[in-house]
Amino acid sequence: MFVSKFSSSLEMEAPYGHNTSASNVDPPVFFLSGIPGLEDFHTWISIPFCSVFTVAILGNTLLLYVIKTDVTLHKPMFSFLSMLASIDLVLSLTTMPKTLCIFWFQDRKISLDACLVQMFLLHTFAIMESAVLLAMAFDRYIAICHPLRYNTILTRSLIIKVGLMALVRAVLLMSPLPFLLRWLPYCGSHVISHCFCEHMAVVRLACSNTRFNNIYGIIVAFLVVVLDLTFISLSYAKILRAVFSLASKDEQLKAFGTCISHLCAILVFYTPVILSSIIHRFGHHVAPHIHILLTNFYLLFPPMMNPIIYGVKTKQIRDRVLHLFHRKSF
Repeated sequence: MFVSKFSSSLEMEAPYGHNTSASNVDPPVFFLSGIPGLEDFHTWISIPFCSVFTVAILGNTLLLYVIKTDVTLHKPMFSFLSMLASIDLVLSLTTMPKTLCIFWFQDRKISLDACLVQMFLLHTFAIMESAVLLAMAFDRYIAICHPLRYNTILTRSLIIKVGLMALVRAVLLMSPLPFLLRWLPYCGSHVISHCFCEHMAVVRLACSNTRFNNIYGIIVAFLVVVLDLTFISLSYAKILRAVFSLASKDEQLKAFGTCISHLCAILVFYTPVILSSIIHRFGHHVAPHIHILLTNFYLLFPPMMNPIIYGVKTKQIRDRVLHLFHRKSF
């Protein structure tokens, strides 16, 4: 949901002779433009998109397999990492197959119901990812500030409750939007200037007052991005205070080193969001395809990078993956 306010406002004429004055008696059919202005390069653009998508699917699947099959990784930190990998898989599978169909086969058509399902899954799981990153910050806070109580605080029961709370929050925040969009009249252009059904890109096609949708989007953006980042920052403020209170430099580096992977994941997830927001608000002369490429970057980059970050920086996972491939090579 919170990426919704960053999309481009460009609209195009409906292709294939689509009748834009059709009534709303039947649910409208939309047409996804892909990346407007770069249609001639869609085939070439699909190469990095497909490569990143493949790495994301393989990387997160491997990460889940390693955590599942290695009993030494059945710990709170890796439970949260499994949630993150599962969310990244859903995010990738929600958008990229349709995007690649647009690039390769010019399959732009999408029904209203399919569009709303894609939008709901996309924004729901993006909100969940933010919640899981916050939970992982709490995990690092307990591990460093209260190490002796780590296993008694972060029990299996609590981890399950945290995961359910992340899911419930995301569903509750996103549930009103498909119903609101379902009943809006779409009597103008039916072309969505995007590679997928993103909230504000669909709202712009409505020919009635959409002020409530815009306000609701801002409220959700605040509740998710601002509050989650605030609590993450508070967790790391306490972590830094605990780290600097340690006696030796080696102890400080070792303690903070356990947070490096999580900090990288936070930067990978939130940096494109903030960058897109700045360009959307102040870069009025930036070409529309730049906005759309940034939104795609936001959805593609974290699912690809998270398994790489944790695979490289986490010794237990790195050793298990190397052992797995070494065993298969003989």
